[in-house]
Amino acid sequence: MLGDKGYDSNAIREAAAAKNAWANIPSRSNRKQRFAFSGWLYQQRNLVERFFNRIKHFRGIATRYDKCPENYLAAVKLICARIWCAA
Repeated sequence: MLGDKGYDSNAIREAAAAKNAWANIPSRSNRKQRFAFSGWLYQQRNLVERFFNRIKHFRGIATRYDKCPENYLAAVKLICARIWCAA
């Protein structure tokens, strides 16, 4: 699980541990206990954020006109294919 410093809380870390997931969240500056943190993995989070930024340029996805989940997913897949073909 990747998150920024805003998600650094014991409750979130415990919820991740309960699901056998590792929380790669940088510790806040006022936290006494430090946790394991991978800087390289945290930088890869940027790829996901840039992807969501690109698909939100399409108005139908950003405003979610279609309320049917299947149709919305189909629209996201079409936009992903379009972005991939343009690259």
